[in-house]
Amino acid sequence: MLKIGIITGSTRPNRKSLKVAHTLKKWADKRGDAEYEVVDIADYNLPMYNEPVSAGASQDYVTPEAKPWSEKIASLDGFVFIVPEYNHGITSALKNAIDYLYPEFNDKAAAIVSYGSSGGVRAAEALRTVLAELQIASVRTHIAMSIFTDFNAENEFTPATLHEDTFKNQLDQLLSWGNALKTVRIHKKTT
Repeated sequence: MLKIGIITGSTRPNRKSLKVAHTLKKWADKRGDAEYEVVDIADYNLPMYNEPVSAGASQDYVTPEAKPWSEKIASLDGFVFIVPEYNHGITSALKNAIDYLYPEFNDKAAAIVSYGSSGGVRAAEALRTVLAELQIASVRTHIAMSIFTDFNAENEFTPATLHEDTFKNQLDQLLSWGNALKTVRIHKKTT
């Protein structure tokens, strides 16, 4: 079974991404076709990226917080990135967390769930560019949620019913790509 991390995209207090992550995990767990877990980037307390050598060149991390982050990402076969849109882009916390690593992300699949005043679509497209550089295949299906209709006045997550059906399709694509890319990773290790 594939291991899929549902990665929060924000670390700030009162963030919405953790609420979204727990709902997505609940929906995913109904399937029984993979092992899903919430990976909260706030739990890793990553300081601003300041490694002396880029992650593409070395995995000898100097920052102590990078080691458990590296181990977690390396243990996963695919990702669901929850992406809030800040100023037409991804959050600095998510970009920072991604920038810490390189080979741990390679040859894996990702799905994107975004939210914002316009569904977070600009952040999702910005993330696709970043993921491509990391050799992550992002699936086509994308959930774009509105902060006006998918969250209520108390800031609770109240997703439209169509999102669960879209998420099922998204996970179908993610697992298909995830299984194919797992084969690629195994082949690379044996050659």
